[in-house]
Amino acid sequence: MTQSALILIDIQNDYFGDGRWPVEGMKRAAANAARLLARARETGQVIIHIRHEIPSDAAPFFRPGSQGAEIHGSVAPIKGEKVILKHRPNSFQGTSLHQDLQAAGITDLTLCGAMSQMCVDATTRAAVDLGYQVTVIEDACGAKEQQFNGVTVAAAQVHAAFMAPLAMSYARVIGCDDYLAEAD
Repeated sequence: MTQSALILIDIQNDYFGDGRWPVEGMKRAAANAARLLARARETGQVIIHIRHEIPSDAAPFFRPGSQGAEIHGSVAPIKGEKVILKHRPNSFQGTSLHQDLQAAGITDLTLCGAMSQMCVDATTRAAVDLGYQVTVIEDACGAKEQQFNGVTVAAAQVHAAFMAPLAMSYARVIGCDDYLAEAD
């Protein structure tokens, strides 16, 4: 029997406009994540919030104990929803996530959050390696502009460059409207 969980990755204050590390399109991504969260709550789906802290007071963002490291109000957990603290991009590394999912009999994961090119990518790949069936809700994810070797890559292109290989080999990558319509 298929058991699924919604995993919300790093939808935290520092990624929004007034935060320390704003991510383009984060408001839209969070609004879609909130829609996924509302549906998961309605249907009794397992919900896990992932919260990232960088264990250094010199960290550029997600400093321990800071308001910026807190989960954004648009997807704030409620009583009974697990929150897992992590310190690396892969939400499984050094956390209880895999054990918690196994204990709940979870086989399928729906992922959303930030950033597409870091924690969403790392968590998706790790989940598949651990044997989970994964769906990534691409428009409930946010990416940040990147620079490499003198080239600036716009956030939309960074997002597409990471979603394409995930869709090719790792996960079902779908938009929020289509995903929610499937469940109706």
